[in-house]
Amino acid sequence: MAKRGPIVKTEKATMKARSRPASRQGAIKVTPARRERAERLLAALREHYPDAHCELNYTTPHELLIATILSAQTTDVGVNKATPALFARFPTPADYSNAAPADIEPFIKSIGLFRNKAKAVHAAMTTIVERFGGQVPRTMDELLTLRGVARKTANVVLGNAFHTNVGFVVDTHVERLSKRLGLAPNEANVAQVEKWLMAQLPQDNWCDASHMLIFHGRRACKARPAGGVCCEHPICKEFGQACELRGPA
Repeated sequence: MAKRGPIVKTEKATMKARSRPASRQGAIKVTPARRERAERLLAALREHYPDAHCELNYTTPHELLIATILSAQTTDVGVNKATPALFARFPTPADYSNAAPADIEPFIKSIGLFRNKAKAVHAAMTTIVERFGGQVPRTMDELLTLRGVARKTANVVLGNAFHTNVGFVVDTHVERLSKRLGLAPNEANVAQVEKWLMAQLPQDNWCDASHMLIFHGRRACKARPAGGVCCEHPICKEFGQACELRGPA
């Protein structure tokens, strides 16, 4: 009997499974005091990370979409090393559509799950060519029809390429920090964390706030900090509520 390879969950499949409880949950209601606290936290993040931005390299909306698809379960640094040659070889969505996944694979072999990602990129670009006239769609509903795209990827593209705040990007850093900094309950899933963030922070700040949280998560409040205890960053000391890595009092 042939040995099966590992089962790989796409972002869309993972998000679907993790967001089911949220579909039965109504709108998040927050008190004025909680919203005021969230906005103070946002101001503190802005003070410490005034230059926070998307760390994926791109020049067009479709390049950002591809880079974000490729970034699943890998680092932005790794993606940025692979994409210059990829983008040079396939300048437009039509170039991907006219190729095959096997043609894309050699450019992204350094990235985890590269075969599945090559298929996702090829299918997404083909849909963009066939259904959207070669232009990346500008709505959440349309973006979600693309292979490899769930809410996180769609929010990245909408917020950064089109400056449209429809939702809040929740990656591993944002999910972790939202709970550590008291913006969402510890038991909240990804979809629920997004709802909590959207309910507490001004909509025109959603994209920037996600970048600032990601900067803080990568540079200070890491999942496994050195020494195994909290980072002692001023933001964590003032707003931290649920960090399991705090040292002895």
